Amino acid sequence: MLKIEVILGENDVMAISEALKEVGIGGLTVNKVRGRGKRPGPEIHASKGSEIFVPQFSSKYQLEAIVPDEREDEIIGIIKNNGRVGKIFVSQILRAIDIATGDEGEKTI
Repeated sequence: MLKIEVILGENDVMAISEALKEVGIGGLTVNKVRGRGKRPGPEIHASKGSEIFVPQFSSKYQLEAIVPDEREDEIIGIIKNNGRVGKIFVSQILRAIDIATGDEGEKTI
């Protein structure tokens, strides 16, 4: 199993979520986070436009999904096709346990 984590600079959450639902990926965790990337955040004009403020951190969206190993390329392709700006990180999941049923492994996803 793999954990696919996506950090989006723009709100493409619904497009990605709907595309993942269409291929049977139902479990998705979404968080609104603040962070800093290579590019600075947008400038904010304060005090009737006379002052310019560049925030240290900008709003981003974080998505996490646990998927079977064999679907990695398919899921990454869907995210790339439906997202505009961001990063994708893939990690190996060593063990997954469903608290309610006690099931382990891919049965939990």
